[in-house]
Amino acid sequence: MEIQEIKNRFGIIGNSPLLNRAINIANQVSPTDISVLITGESGSGKEVFSHIIHQMSPRKHGPFIAVNCGAIPEGTIDSELFGHEKGAYTGAVGERKGYFETVNGGTIFLDEIAEMPLGTQARLLRVLESGQYIRVGSSKVEKTNVRVIAATNVDVYDAVKAGKFREDLYYRLNTVPLRIPPLRDRKEDIFLLFRKFTADFTDKYRTPPIQLDEDAQQVLINYTWPGNVRQLKNMAEQLAVLERDRIITAATLLTYIPHETGRSNLPMRLDNQPKEDFSERDILYKVLFDMKRDMVELKKLVADIIEHGGVSVNHQNHSQTLTQLYRDIELPQSNHQEPQFTLQKPVTTGINSSTADAYNITHDAEEVEESLSLVDKESDLIRKALKKHKGKRKLAANELGISERTLYRKIKELNL
Repeated sequence: MEIQEIKNRFGIIGNSPLLNRAINIANQVSPTDISVLITGESGSGKEVFSHIIHQMSPRKHGPFIAVNCGAIPEGTIDSELFGHEKGAYTGAVGERKGYFETVNGGTIFLDEIAEMPLGTQARLLRVLESGQYIRVGSSKVEKTNVRVIAATNVDVYDAVKAGKFREDLYYRLNTVPLRIPPLRDRKEDIFLLFRKFTADFTDKYRTPPIQLDEDAQQVLINYTWPGNVRQLKNMAEQLAVLERDRIITAATLLTYIPHETGRSNLPMRLDNQPKEDFSERDILYKVLFDMKRDMVELKKLVADIIEHGGVSVNHQNHSQTLTQLYRDIELPQSNHQEPQFTLQKPVTTGINSSTADAYNITHDAEEVEESLSLVDKESDLIRKALKKHKGKRKLAANELGISERTLYRKIKELNL
């Protein structure tokens, strides 16, 4: 069967080469009876591929069951999978057939296989190798003919090295590895999926259709989607139900994307831009370091004036830079005045009037303390960046060394 036919049959949307490769592997392995280990992040669609393998195999008329190994308590998972005899444990009032017995001749999908206890893993290995198992509380060997498809969202090989997963079971399951790509590696599919989901939900809830403006589309595509397709579908449903304005802007879309502390997911930078990004804490540190550097240069300048009675060549450029800095900073509306420096009478000897005027040095002026508020400094830097780039937020964010999303949030928080 062709890849497009498989997509149409199972409702798969996307044209990513990685997605097509995964579908092709599933198509090739389906007619066989070998075990398959499906790996991929949570929400990427691993169970869909288990259905593809089963429905396109000779077992398609047999039973299919999906078992979440992480959702079954450790004390009962053996009974769930292999069954138990009457009186095998407290509460076992009768015998019970396990999944491997009820699905005989079909396919069993073991999701989150890495969460399976080590004892159960040994029982599963025996089933895979010989098709034999023993009910809990019994000594009779039972036979089954079941195809096993396993899936996990963790690195099983790391679990093997940590002693949490049997190495022999790993190699037995991993006969054909099938990796499902995360949504962030299928950028060309994100908008297609979003349109399909919103169309389905607007039809379901009988609401007007939703459209994204250009900036919102960029936000949608550049987000990393840690919850993958499941997260994208949930967000599409929220937008379809909650938003009155059916033209979705970037600012509106950002309110539905959770902020992850310590990392910024969007927008992604272009190749010709710096790749590093800064969190809110980083920009505050940047402000503090800049303030410290300016104060050190200022101390050197004043010390040079005191010692030599003038400005040295080494400090000429620094003095001009500092003077321009204080002229450019837009302080918040308050009673603050431009910082001035008052020197005691004994240390002004040798300083001529022109030098004193150039650096705002007065003998009688009252010393005014400069604001050290981080909020004020952060607000000043953002205003300057926006002013420099004529309100273009993307360029201002690059200038500040932060993501455009962080800049959006700071503008809103500071009421700029």
